[in-house]
Amino acid sequence: MTVAGTVGQKLVQRGKGRLGVLRCGAVLFGALFLAWPAFYNGFPLLYPDSMTYLSDGRVVARALFLHQLSKYYGVRSFFYSLVILPFHWNISPWPIVALQCLLVAFVVWLVVRSVAPRHTVARYLILILALSIFTSASWYAAFVMPDILGPLAYLSIYLLTFARETLSRAERLALCLIAWWGITAHSSHLLLAAGLWLLLVVFVAFKRRPFWRRPRSLRVVLAILAVAAASQMALHGYLYGKPTLNGQRPPYLMARVIADGPGRWYLDKNCPQLHWAICNHLSQLSDNPDTLLWDADGAYQSATDDERNQIDHEEMPLVLATIRAYPRQQLSRSAANFSQQLLSFGLFGFDSSAWMLEQFDEVMPKARSSYLQSRQARDALPLDLLTEIQWWTIVASLAAIAALIPLLWRRHSPRLAGLSLVVVATVVANALVTGVMSVVDDRYGCRIIWLIPLLAGIFFLDWLNQRETAREETVSEPGRGSC
Repeated sequence: MTVAGTVGQKLVQRGKGRLGVLRCGAVLFGALFLAWPAFYNGFPLLYPDSMTYLSDGRVVARALFLHQLSKYYGVRSFFYSLVILPFHWNISPWPIVALQCLLVAFVVWLVVRSVAPRHTVARYLILILALSIFTSASWYAAFVMPDILGPLAYLSIYLLTFARETLSRAERLALCLIAWWGITAHSSHLLLAAGLWLLLVVFVAFKRRPFWRRPRSLRVVLAILAVAAASQMALHGYLYGKPTLNGQRPPYLMARVIADGPGRWYLDKNCPQLHWAICNHLSQLSDNPDTLLWDADGAYQSATDDERNQIDHEEMPLVLATIRAYPRQQLSRSAANFSQQLLSFGLFGFDSSAWMLEQFDEVMPKARSSYLQSRQARDALPLDLLTEIQWWTIVASLAAIAALIPLLWRRHSPRLAGLSLVVVATVVANALVTGVMSVVDDRYGCRIIWLIPLLAGIFFLDWLNQRETAREETVSEPGRGSC
């Protein structure tokens, strides 16, 4: 066992069962660093969907705890809405920012500690400050949306799988809860987490030692996935009378293949004999999935309730028929969407919205005046500058990783290998899932791209740790330097 490994285990044993003052202070300072965009803006950052998450919690809570069922609960994640409800009570969203920043700071602390057991506090603070200033981590931590919870779930899976021995029992429980919430907070998170688990199973299967203890950890992750899926099905079953994973999810895949072109070609050619509800709205189809689904004049919103129910059932038949009829064309469009999404991670999702402002009167009336004074409401955020800074940060991070890989490769570190696999796989899979199955959007890439600079920082900390270990071993060798 290396000197670094021995020191790391001693530090973990000493810290198990309690939160030291320095560690607690470091996490609090990290959370404060992450919250700076909200302070700079003068209000927590919002998106039109934020108002839905803030309002849906009351409706679902009344159904769960007061048995006051409703005909409509919304199409977003009920678990995100329910968890944040006690933190805002439709009065102020600031406690949500505090919660999310603390969770990010806590998980990043555990990741840093898993590879840097010495000088952890100082190195953690430097890394979290750099992430806060130069990446989207702070902007999405201060964003009233579930986007930041996806990366936290994936990092929790890394910690539970590859760094379990560095965690106390309380920390493992906390990570299980964070992973569960992150997975249930958005439909894409469940899909990505399940795919990541399958990838880790394959990875561990081909790595005998030192991975022989990993199967137990993978069973824990599988249990979290199972509980998350069961939670969603149980809640949707109670609310709708039918257990489903996605609830009343709009037909995203249908909108995607139609917007790509092949789906539209199939409908134009076959609608006379299909007699589908979507065929009644051919003139309202769009090459933009969002327009098709959400515009008042779009095919989906302009349909009647009965037509929308029928369109929902037509989604998969249309998608499968389109792939069979135009496999090469659809594959080409999907590949283009994937590559475009992989390179789309600008900080462009924080513009003002007239609809969002109107919703304040119903969702959070007491906070409306404070929001109007924010930079976001005045479109005064330097989004172009922030995007440029993050772009060059990603380029520098990739260059640093490429430079450090040869130095660290020969160590065969399970944790570095595991973290690299988790980060690279989720960044790529996120672009694949969102770009191919939904719509290309900078927000989808921006919410996860900060994991690349985090990985570069972890590589650098591990390199520093190895240099210190080598110096100590050189000094401790008897007779070294004598004639």
